[in-house]
Amino acid sequence: MEFKLPPRPENSHKGTFGKVLNVSGSKFMPGAALISSMAALKSGCGYVFLATDETVINCGSWQTSAIVFARTASIAEHLKNSQALLIGCGLGTELKSVEIFKRTLDCKAEIPTVIDADGLNILSQYDADWLPQRLILTPHPLEASRLLGGVEVEKILNDTVHYAGEISQKYNCVTVLKTHKTVVTSPDGEVYINNTGNSGMAKAGSGDVLAGMITSFLAQGMEDFEAACLGVYTHGLAGDFACDELTEYCMLPTDLINHIPQAFKTLL
Repeated sequence: MEFKLPPRPENSHKGTFGKVLNVSGSKFMPGAALISSMAALKSGCGYVFLATDETVINCGSWQTSAIVFARTASIAEHLKNSQALLIGCGLGTELKSVEIFKRTLDCKAEIPTVIDADGLNILSQYDADWLPQRLILTPHPLEASRLLGGVEVEKILNDTVHYAGEISQKYNCVTVLKTHKTVVTSPDGEVYINNTGNSGMAKAGSGDVLAGMITSFLAQGMEDFEAACLGVYTHGLAGDFACDELTEYCMLPTDLINHIPQAFKTLL
């Protein structure tokens, strides 16, 4: 598969490259909101609006360069002005988080949407009568098990292409099934098996980086399957560069973000 980054026309401004609305974070998991926002901006979009818990705002969210606001403000208004939505990173699964998830989807915003992490766990319990037409789900094997109604994780690991495809059919979405060789499938039967990345990426927060990258590519105008594949490939490539410098033991999710430029230069 040939990978190309979104174009960067010379005659442009920050609005040219899209706005991401990131509905993520909770008082127990502020880092997921910050990391996913940083990754989205590092991957080229023009804005990230981070709708998060007030406690996250107080723990250094200014460092992300995102525009941060408390979720008590109107998410619906921000959805109208965004080109892509990310929801779920560190959102939590308590009642308040479930209400935020449902309230966001109930806005019926027709923009490409990435659901990650706790958003997937809520979705697996949520009898949704409406989901975005352009939807990407990014489960790890246990989250995939929940989305599929309890299929054994071992079975999923033994046939990742099949079960990723089942999720794509069930939810009419692009599925990114995250394993040591991440699989991307579409409802039309397209399949991509990734070959970048390493065990140093097996740390909490790496998935938040990936979710931010994919959403950024969507906001810049890429199609869903293409954006998911490019995100997975460059995420793993950034991990390989981080590993070369730091070893698989010492690298952190923030190191993936710091090595995105090297991954992009490789493609350019």
